[in-house]
Amino acid sequence: MREKATVYLGLGTNIGDKHDNLMRAIETLSLALGHYTALSSFVETEPWGFESENSFLNCVVAFKTDKSPTQLLDITESAERQLGRSAKSTGGVYSDRIIDIDILLYGEEIVDSERLKIPHPLMHERSFVMTPLCEIAPNALHPVFRRRVADIAF
Repeated sequence: MREKATVYLGLGTNIGDKHDNLMRAIETLSLALGHYTALSSFVETEPWGFESENSFLNCVVAFKTDKSPTQLLDITESAERQLGRSAKSTGGVYSDRIIDIDILLYGEEIVDSERLKIPHPLMHERSFVMTPLCEIAPNALHPVFRRRVADIAF
């Protein structure tokens, strides 16, 4: 059995009842992973990487899990489908979404496969990720940069 790792997930939504979308995502993830260990404030932000009249509501949630990174990805993708997300962004083209769940950090592990990259390769460029992550885990280590989240945050 794998030792439990602290994982940080970034959640975002920009259509429908955004607060409810985030709460439902957290509940769905908790059914698979157990109760979360930390939850950031919800932050309203402008779309990143595409234009939309719909602002986003984002947060970061932490869990302790013994699931492997790939199992965790399966869980997050399943939660997105359960909540009504039909497709992930492809080819770097983003669009409005009912829910988006990204694996930001998985302990201090580095995963670099075609299907999964941990830490999330763009997290340090996104204030809507770094601000809530820094709120709940300022001392978490970015395993590629070998720096604390608080030292990379905006």
